Amino acid sequence: MMLFTVNSHTGNAMINLEDIHSLTDFARNTRVFAKRLKKTGNPTVLTVNGRAEFVVQEASSYQRLLDMASRGEELLKLDHALNDINEGRVHDFEGAVTKLKAKHFRKS
Repeated sequence: MMLFTVNSHTGNAMINLEDIHSLTDFARNTRVFAKRLKKTGNPTVLTVNGRAEFVVQEASSYQRLLDMASRGEELLKLDHALNDINEGRVHDFEGAVTKLKAKHFRKS
């Protein structure tokens, strides 16, 4: 299994197989893990019976990751909007009102 993460301190994508540990190990060494999480900003995958079950991460690093994801979503929306403009799928306000009037207020 490969783990792909983005370091929320640096923004770099990374694969770190050293950050996979058992939940039991985490419970026994919480202080050590907490120090490492705070220092690196990298998430740690916790396993139960050899299967990945949880991801733990220092709170401010997680918030930065959420912020990066949000910015990515906004950029994707802008990209779609620009595509709509370039493909002629948008109308200026006056043109839209004219079209709506013609469609909904036709004279019989």
